[in-house]
Amino acid sequence: MSTITSDIPKIYEDAADFMPIKGTDYVEIYVSNAKQAAHYYKSAFGFQSLAFAGLETGVKDRESFVLVQDKIRLVLTAPLKANTTIGKHVDLHGDGVKVVALWVDDAVNAFEEAVKRGAKPYMEPQVEEDENGKVVRSGIYTYGETVHIFVERNDYNGIFLPGFKAWNPTYEANPVGLKYIDHMVGNVELGEMNKWVEFYEKVMGFTQILSFDDKDISTEYTALMSKVMSNGNGRIKFPINEPADGMKKSQVEEYLDFYGSAGVQHIAVATDDIVSTVKQLQSRGVEFLKVPTTYYDVLEERVGKIDEDIDSLRELGILVDRDDEGYLLQIFTRPVQSRPTMFFEIIQRKGATSFGKGNFKALFEAIEREQELRGTL
Repeated sequence: MSTITSDIPKIYEDAADFMPIKGTDYVEIYVSNAKQAAHYYKSAFGFQSLAFAGLETGVKDRESFVLVQDKIRLVLTAPLKANTTIGKHVDLHGDGVKVVALWVDDAVNAFEEAVKRGAKPYMEPQVEEDENGKVVRSGIYTYGETVHIFVERNDYNGIFLPGFKAWNPTYEANPVGLKYIDHMVGNVELGEMNKWVEFYEKVMGFTQILSFDDKDISTEYTALMSKVMSNGNGRIKFPINEPADGMKKSQVEEYLDFYGSAGVQHIAVATDDIVSTVKQLQSRGVEFLKVPTTYYDVLEERVGKIDEDIDSLRELGILVDRDDEGYLLQIFTRPVQSRPTMFFEIIQRKGATSFGKGNFKALFEAIEREQELRGTL
């Protein structure tokens, strides 16, 4: 049965915030071809060119393109040679999130607090400098090969990080209204969810604000369980999923099979006008999961009056759910790479602080239809 705190803002205030996090600094995705991936995220999702590092900047083993849209920064990194750590990551996982970077005031203290509480070090604190000032970064491992890098940039005025130069290509696509990262979901192996819940509580001072069991997230064939972790100010939210027993292979099991380990399942990005954003994304070729149009026949009875035109939501496939604080609108892309692993969620919150429990059944049945087409259900 799902549980949710009755007073989420108070929970945020009371969390053991010994590691203050100001927000998501960037998300780094390891890919096989960074130049082509950057073109895709610009053309399809409306990201803008920001910075570049590679052979022209003195980096010999990789190249990275940094894209931005409002407060979202994506770093797309690919290897330049065989047998690199990055190349081995791509070979095992396909394109996938390696780094979830967190913006902090003190990267040394964040690292020391995390390691003291049991985190495995990934990057010892290091100072990176150029003519624009200095950045301090450090990092720890989390589930699978995913890492958190703590970024302290109080004394830096450059384009992104030392070692990067401004990237000003001739081609730019218009933004589509994406604002910031709302949450990021991790898939972990059977029996591992509570381990990682405890990790975020103990190591990083997060609080569990919501949980779902297999009665909440299930269909006739598949099920999963999930717990949502949040940092002290509520700006960082990490739902953690694990598979549950079902008649057929769940979406989490399919992810784990094709990704090769635990990892980031999807990135939820916020918009202030989901109808406009989704129309633009669809016109640019972004493909979304679809639910039966009968979902909309009783929508108003289930969620009450909403501001949006239901026919427009039906045409686009946008889902709606309500909680005690208001309602939200959401839609999920199909996987954005060949393997059925990472995808994106587009979300607009109109007061709601939850994650769309009322849509789980319709969403999971849509995913199962995709799995059946892939022969992996």
